Amino acid sequence: MFKNLGALPMQVIRDMIRGGFIQNASEKNIQPSSLDLAVSSEGEIYRVDSTFTPRTGEPVIEAAKRLADIEQHNIGMPLELDVTYLVRLNEVLALPSSVYAYANPKSTTGRNDIHVRMLADGMQRFDSAGVRGFKGSLWALITSHSCRVRIYPESTLLQMRFFNGDARLSQEEEIEIAYQQYQFLFDENGGFIDYSRIKVRDRDGSLILTVNLSADLVGYRCEKTQKVLDFAKNDHDPGDFFVPICRPKNGKLHLRKGDFYIFFTKEYPRVPSAFAAEMTPVDVRAGEYRSHYAGYIDPGWGHGRDGSVKGQPLVLEMRPYEDNLVLEDGKPICKLIYERMTEEPDVVYGEGDLGSHYFSQFGPRLSRHFRK
Repeated sequence: MFKNLGALPMQVIRDMIRGGFIQNASEKNIQPSSLDLAVSSEGEIYRVDSTFTPRTGEPVIEAAKRLADIEQHNIGMPLELDVTYLVRLNEVLALPSSVYAYANPKSTTGRNDIHVRMLADGMQRFDSAGVRGFKGSLWALITSHSCRVRIYPESTLLQMRFFNGDARLSQEEEIEIAYQQYQFLFDENGGFIDYSRIKVRDRDGSLILTVNLSADLVGYRCEKTQKVLDFAKNDHDPGDFFVPICRPKNGKLHLRKGDFYIFFTKEYPRVPSAFAAEMTPVDVRAGEYRSHYAGYIDPGWGHGRDGSVKGQPLVLEMRPYEDNLVLEDGKPICKLIYERMTEEPDVVYGEGDLGSHYFSQFGPRLSRHFRK
């Protein structure tokens, strides 16, 4: 069925929907190399007292009844602050025998400090339908840490990626060759950053990106509030939820333990149409913090179809866990891992009417729910 190994493009995802391998999915939710997963049309949602994963072969709903106190929730009512909810998703998988899948929160979810993890029937790991030929239902565990949230049937909170094999650039020589050929990183002035200039490396095929604290506006701090973020609206006042952070005068920025921040990368990555990419945490030796909550980047990001775009910064969602943290401009903050596509997608990020909300983002841009 496939000529190459790697991530499957949108045209194959569309074929899997039409062939019954992905049931109850809407083709309008297909992205260049991923599928947005939607809250069930029936709005089936439960309040739960703890997170959990099912046993091997156990349906998620049965595990919930066995492991957690669950209570039916009215989908029309906001999700309360720091409360976890179990939500059924529309999509049901019966994947081809060579295909497996993983999920990530959508960028729009992560930027609002909403922690979303996917559960799949019989899978003991979050965000995984990672067994070839997986069959089963999908659910989401949702916890909003900074505000109350109103979601709806058909709201999309997660995106799923499909694979027929591991095609990550995992060797140092692989990433160096591809990097120089496709020019993966640019600076803010549109200049290519030669591979020899990258001094901090983990020697695992990843590219380490750094934080930008030199702009006039470097980020935002999220304020805990009882106000409701409505997923159906795109005109919320940023001041009701976030405090802007200007360039620190002494070059140092002090972050409070437990607070949630939005920053952006100093480097301007791009993802050619033959690749997808995933943002992953830096080594724990760099510090005890989370630097992103949404980590998948579709083909075409910061590149376009013909390579005329000279990269775009990536937004970082950050929370220090164990201690207060001091950031300096250029501190290593996250890693980017590239993976090959089995073939180029019919449409790349930013083309057509895909709803690529962050195609022209520069700086610490908030989610689409807020006025610019």
